[in-house]
Amino acid sequence: MPVKRTRAGLVGVLCFCLFFLMLFEGPPAWAGAKTDRILRIGLLEEPKTLNIWMASDAWSNKVLSQIHEPLFVREPGSLRLIPWLAEREPLYEAETLSYTVRLREARWSDGSPVTAEDVAFTGEVIQAFKIPRFYSNWRFVKKIETLDARTIRFFLQEPRAIFRTRTLTTPIVQKAQWAEVVNRAKASEKPLIRLFNHRIEKPVGTGPFVLEEWEPGAYLFLQENPYFFGRGETIAGHELGPFIDGLIFKKFGTPDAAVLALRKGSIDFFWWGIQAGYIPDLIGDQNIRLFSNEKSAIYYLGFNLRKPPFNDLRFRRAAAMLIDKNFIMRRILQGYALEMHAVIPPGNTAWHLSEDPGYGSGLDREARIRKAHRILQEGGYTWRQAPVDEKGRVVQGEGIRSPDGSVVDRIRILTPPADYDPLRAMTGIMIQEWLKMAGIPAAARPMSLNAMTHQVRDRREFDLFVLGYGNLSLDPDYVRNLFHSRHNRPRGWNTSGYENPAFDRLADESAACMDEDKRKALVREMQRLIMRDIPFLPLYNPKIVEPVRVDRFTGWVEMVGGIGNRWSFCGIK
Repeated sequence: MPVKRTRAGLVGVLCFCLFFLMLFEGPPAWAGAKTDRILRIGLLEEPKTLNIWMASDAWSNKVLSQIHEPLFVREPGSLRLIPWLAEREPLYEAETLSYTVRLREARWSDGSPVTAEDVAFTGEVIQAFKIPRFYSNWRFVKKIETLDARTIRFFLQEPRAIFRTRTLTTPIVQKAQWAEVVNRAKASEKPLIRLFNHRIEKPVGTGPFVLEEWEPGAYLFLQENPYFFGRGETIAGHELGPFIDGLIFKKFGTPDAAVLALRKGSIDFFWWGIQAGYIPDLIGDQNIRLFSNEKSAIYYLGFNLRKPPFNDLRFRRAAAMLIDKNFIMRRILQGYALEMHAVIPPGNTAWHLSEDPGYGSGLDREARIRKAHRILQEGGYTWRQAPVDEKGRVVQGEGIRSPDGSVVDRIRILTPPADYDPLRAMTGIMIQEWLKMAGIPAAARPMSLNAMTHQVRDRREFDLFVLGYGNLSLDPDYVRNLFHSRHNRPRGWNTSGYENPAFDRLADESAACMDEDKRKALVREMQRLIMRDIPFLPLYNPKIVEPVRVDRFTGWVEMVGGIGNRWSFCGIK
């Protein structure tokens, strides 16, 4: 009996505390909405900032992408650029090197009209402060004119192909919200830091949702924006809402916690790709559906071309012959990936080079070793024990020597640690074993991602490394940046040290090519050169597998990068 009275008293105290908190703080903003019309989304982390200029983390951008909109977006099927805040396609004038953009009639979430002044202001802030996230896409814009309330004209300093694909896809901000903040920052000693440090409590945007409440550590609630310009419109064949009352974002910290919440029905969507280990259990849950889509990503093996033997093309080709991408895809990634044979992912069909360079595709282990042995032997390499003996049998190779007779030292393969990315860590171990079979001494070396990045990009002290770009732009200009000799410097994009004047010429021409068909031909030829010279070897493109509950909402839209996109959130019912 005393125990029962104690428990009853504790319950009473808790109820009183809850009532007290609600009395003074009030219920959450979403408490009055119909919870069956609110989509609950699980995140691993909460946003670091709602300041659009500073936001560079995935979690901030997942939230801000529902609030701020660009002039043009990608249609989910073909991935072609289509007008969004813009009313129609931009008008290009070659004589003046200018683009004229007409805005559709749209309003900010505070009800005021979106104007050309807002667009011009956005560009001017980026240029004045050299905003790191956006400046490279705006630095070549010479002048911005506002012709009337809804018409803007951009003048370029030089032809730049990325103007349409990157400049015009920059999120637009409201001048009224930011003008005073910008002026104060400009007058300060450190303008960019002052701008970054400005705390935005409630961003004014043009997206389908607007921030209503953020309780740090608990939840973030976005309510439907009654002024969203797309409401009731059909764009690119998609009927737009939003047809729900809002979005609630909840932080879970670990995939285990988020997946458990999904199975219990506490959230409707976990906005992050899950590892293959979760899939068998989730497939058996009738209330959950798994969406699998390609990422705009590339995971690869990088060579250091600044030192032997990696500066020898024959050595790189032999290594490429030994690496079994199909094994990586089937056994390590359990089928949730695509083999990569070019530096642009297959899902980006407009730019992807579908030709297989033939580095061992379809060959078994012994055939790969024989071919690699032949390539190295023709290049003057010798062994204490060759991996193919006098009778043509494959044996364990040992003691490889370079053409000059020097012993090839143990090769270090840098990878992220298994607790950060088990897939890349295991890939490094398998590459180690495949190289050793051909008598090439190798050892995978896991290290923290920060230390690895410092070693590869800053110090340039490495042999091989397994890294990846998990969120590549759909415009292929990154191919130029990754391999142009201009970027072969500490902290430059060209980590492998690749230098080829023929590639540089094609890369420069592609950057200035305003004809898309001609540019596609140039970019495909750039990919052929890279696959011929192998400064790095593309390995795989992991698929993004996202779990959702199907007992409350329908209408998810699949595209490259997954279902967490504006088309889904505007169309879910």
